[in-house]
Amino acid sequence: VQLVESGGGLVQAGGSLRLSCAASGSIFSISAMGWYRQAPGKQREWVTTITSGGSTNYADSVKGRFTVSRDNTKNTVYLQMNSLNPEDTAVYYCNADVKSTRVQFKPRNYWGQGTQVTVSS
Repeated sequence: VQLVESGGGLVQAGGSLRLSCAASGSIFSISAMGWYRQAPGKQREWVTTITSGGSTNYADSVKGRFTVSRDNTKNTVYLQMNSLNPEDTAVYYCNADVKSTRVQFKPRNYWGQGTQVTVSS
C-alpha cells in the first residue's frame, strides 16, 4: 500500500492550500485516515482524523481553519487549509489504517512520504 500526498507549496499568511493523499495498492478497506505535521526541530504532531463514516476530529491549533474530507471511492483524503499562518509551516504527512484483505484481523498503519507546506509572513 502506498500513500502519495500532493498539493503542498509556498503561500502567504492568510492564504489557503488544499492537500490530497491518495492510497493505492492492495486495499480491501480503509478505516481512519488523517494528517500529521512536523515543523523543523519539532516532533511530529497530529492534525486531524476522519473515519470511514465521516466523523472528524481536529487539533485545537487548526480547529475552525482546517477541514478534512475523504472520497472513499477514490481512497483519497483531503485537507483544506485556510487562514494559514507561519506556525503552520511544516511537512504534512498522510496516515491511514488499511486492511488489504477481507480476513485480515487488524488494519495496518501506513504513512505517506510527506509534502512541504511553507507559509510566509
